[in-house]
Amino acid sequence: MVERELKTEHLQDNAGGISRAAELLRAGALVSFPTETVYGLGANATDDRAVARIFEAKGRPHFNPLIVHLPSVDAVSEYAELSGITHDLAHAFWPGPLTLVLPLKPNGPLSALVSAGLPTVAVRVPAHALAQKVLEAAGVPVAAPSANPSGRISPSTAQHVLDGLSGRIEAVLDGGPCGVGVESTIVGIEPTPVLLRPGGLPVEALEAALGAPLAVRGDGAAINAPGQMTSHYAPNAQMRLNAERVLEGERLLGFGPVDAALNLSPSGDLVEAAANLFGFLHRLDAEGDAPIAVSPIPDHGLGRAINDRLRRAAAPRD
Repeated sequence: MVERELKTEHLQDNAGGISRAAELLRAGALVSFPTETVYGLGANATDDRAVARIFEAKGRPHFNPLIVHLPSVDAVSEYAELSGITHDLAHAFWPGPLTLVLPLKPNGPLSALVSAGLPTVAVRVPAHALAQKVLEAAGVPVAAPSANPSGRISPSTAQHVLDGLSGRIEAVLDGGPCGVGVESTIVGIEPTPVLLRPGGLPVEALEAALGAPLAVRGDGAAINAPGQMTSHYAPNAQMRLNAERVLEGERLLGFGPVDAALNLSPSGDLVEAAANLFGFLHRLDAEGDAPIAVSPIPDHGLGRAINDRLRRAAAPRD
């Protein structure tokens, strides 16, 4: 538990807000900031105590690795080894919603807590303009999982962050709603490319760049990247997926031309649905604990990431 309640600053998207966020990160504080995917909870990735406070604030298991955010591809070489296929993927898709799991640089400066003691580290170069400015101004690598209590719905607005973590972190930098709305796609090389988590970069785009299908992480495999917990992204209410009809007492989270309490995309647009997913789950959560039924979502493009998050949200809870 967090020992004392903090005053969480609500910083704005301007020079003063960026400067303050960067100052806090350098000083070992926790700062949430927007990326194109979701809001991250940032800490100086070279500072053991700062990284430990991420786990404390979120209630996150320490065996669950974190993603290190950097402002450019060139900055990666100080912390991880980028070569061959990973070099090609980085230059094709960074900045953007892709995380690569890379070999750690020997004797590098990153806290061992970031990689959960593994010989690899998850790295991303976000495309969000405000994230880029903060990372440049901070001048340190920033470890940043999603800025929500562990296992709960990911935040796509600054208010979502405040609702879940106010009093536990030093600041939130408000950059408005996130455009992609689901976390990054994670790829590892084991020794060939393997999909560790579907996300904001469609698998089809990666496979086109690779010229080959991606392998998929097997069920029951050891956790080696973020977002692999069985139960995750969960609202308080129970969820039922692939619902063709609504049962008595349920609320429908719809997709396509259906009558629903909230509809991710009445036109069936997967990009719109991904952007709305976590925001709508937050709204349903705030409205009560009546069960949620979810319309079927096509399992291609961003639909693959949406379905992954929905399955984890609906999974049995400990």
